[in-house]
Amino acid sequence: MQGVTGSNPVVPTFYFGMNQVGMSAANKISLKFPDGTVREYHSGVRPCDVIEEIGSRSLSEKAVVAKYGGKSVDLASPISEDGDIQIVTYDEPEGLKVYWHSTSHIMAHAVKELYPEAQFGVGPAIETGFYYDLDVDSRITPEDLARIEAKMQEIIAANRPFVRSEHTKEEAIKLFTEHHDRYKLELLNDLEDDHPSTYSEGDFVDLCRGPHIPATGKVKNFKLLKIAGAYWRGDEKNKMLQRIYGVSFPKKQQLEEHLYALEEAKRRDHKRLGRELELFLLTPKVGSGLPLWLPKGTIVREALENFLKDEQRKRGYLPVITPHIGNLELYKTSGHYPYYKDSQFAPIKADEQEYLLKPMNCPHHFQIYASKPRSYRDLPVRLAEFGTVYRYEQSGELSGLTRVRSFTVDDAHMFVRQDQLKEELVDVIDLIQVVFRTLGFSDFKTQLSFRDPDDKEKYGGSDELWEMAQRDIKGAADAQNLDYEIVEGEAAFYGPKLDFIIRDVLKRSWQLGTVQVDYVMPERFDLEYVGSDNRKHRPVVIHRAPFGSIERFIGILIEHFAGAFPAWLAPVQVIVLPISDDHLDYAREVCRRLKDADLRAEVDDRNEKVGFKIREAETQKIPYMLVVGKQEVESEQVSVRKRKHGDLGKSTLAAFMHDLKQEIDEKRLTN
Repeated sequence: MQGVTGSNPVVPTFYFGMNQVGMSAANKISLKFPDGTVREYHSGVRPCDVIEEIGSRSLSEKAVVAKYGGKSVDLASPISEDGDIQIVTYDEPEGLKVYWHSTSHIMAHAVKELYPEAQFGVGPAIETGFYYDLDVDSRITPEDLARIEAKMQEIIAANRPFVRSEHTKEEAIKLFTEHHDRYKLELLNDLEDDHPSTYSEGDFVDLCRGPHIPATGKVKNFKLLKIAGAYWRGDEKNKMLQRIYGVSFPKKQQLEEHLYALEEAKRRDHKRLGRELELFLLTPKVGSGLPLWLPKGTIVREALENFLKDEQRKRGYLPVITPHIGNLELYKTSGHYPYYKDSQFAPIKADEQEYLLKPMNCPHHFQIYASKPRSYRDLPVRLAEFGTVYRYEQSGELSGLTRVRSFTVDDAHMFVRQDQLKEELVDVIDLIQVVFRTLGFSDFKTQLSFRDPDDKEKYGGSDELWEMAQRDIKGAADAQNLDYEIVEGEAAFYGPKLDFIIRDVLKRSWQLGTVQVDYVMPERFDLEYVGSDNRKHRPVVIHRAPFGSIERFIGILIEHFAGAFPAWLAPVQVIVLPISDDHLDYAREVCRRLKDADLRAEVDDRNEKVGFKIREAETQKIPYMLVVGKQEVESEQVSVRKRKHGDLGKSTLAAFMHDLKQEIDEKRLTN
């Protein structure tokens, strides 16, 4: 917005901190630093004054915001009470997010300068930078990004301060009414805060709770990356806005490294590789977010499922299969229907009853457990299923395999006695780590998600049950020596959980495996077993899924390996390349013997030069190529080529098959 100022701006005022002359005891406040040091300052001191007193040039250059009393505040915000203080720099994740968010405001200012009619949605920092949703009369093209960047550079060079202003809600509504910004007005109308804040720099003002960097000049290196469409508030019934993505960094090298990582991510994009390698298909003729698995993708999927099934069989899991729909009352009993109602497809009416596309496998497994009497000797009962579930995700949120409407979960539910709980949890945690190690995910962290103690209404079960469940899952994590973080408010509505968050080769974080302890569902479904005292008891339920969504997991796996799967996962493990048609019969015989040995093999019988066939096999990321010509036919051998390694020399077919079978059996990850 141009030509607008706040009603109550926070005007910069300098204080000299503890060395200020004449500071009376009544005006003193005490600030405690992260190292335990406590210093006295004049009431009204700002974090920027504290930095000035510390006298560190490096800290002054890197400082972005401060944390005071556990909340992030601007460096120019006056502090009038005792409390803990921490200076946050752009080297820290929290500081970098503020840096990105401030750059999004600078971008919005530049857009307003170039497109005066522009109205703005939201412009948050995200995991990889920032974006801003905007509504302008013309279509912004990639060529226009350079113009916006040039205008941003002018705003940065002016080095204007970000100034926070607080308003009454009525004042803010009047402000954005004058500037005809319907999106900000809609946000204000839904805002519960009666004193919203704005930030201005120069003659541009935006609705924002902050905090922000001190001034525009702190942004040094930035790049606008792409333009996309985004429905306002993610609702396809609303207008499609234009979304501009960007990123910024204090150092040029950081920006260059980030841009390189983005290019590498494009090269590894699972949507592109899925098409090129013929793994899966998404088509509007079937429906958005409903993937079709092509033969090669199905082979990868089945290889993963068989690997986990083998591990589960060794650990005493029993396979089950449940239907894709269920009676609506089933999910009302579990709580999934009211809890997930907004993300489920509408109920289906049949035979005067209502059914629901299955959003979760759990209630079905509970019915299997409850189908006959159980004794304490029967426990633990471990039921496992690769069960397909359905969620109505907004179309704007769908993305390849990583966000779909139909996905399969490697679900298992263990029904255990209290005395078995810790041992079972430890075994599940071990299984998840086996899965990750086998697939090359060695860089991961864990998060314990507990109930929010200040907002218990959205969780089922009593305080006593939750305390037991949280104690149990924490004890198992400690027994496995996991380095975890406890986060309150992120638990499932029926119990605490332990989430595994992996980092792939591009250093992106993904939440994959999960373990949950549940005392609530056994109560809701009246699950029982007869104990050694001949009395009825409730089992404890463990929910677990090492892969989570198979679709999402494979999408991540494609990008992790850049489509070059290890031999045990590769859809085609060996391709036989005859040099000419004269060698075609021998090539087909070699292929037959490979298939008889349960190896996935094909023959490239096209009338092309062998060099072309080799390049094609490399493009298709096939692990091994066997070239056969006159010499190989006469010696009854094969010339072996390995993906990325080239010619390995001649070998007998028997020796090659022996080595390859061993590589597959050991599930080696080396290319």
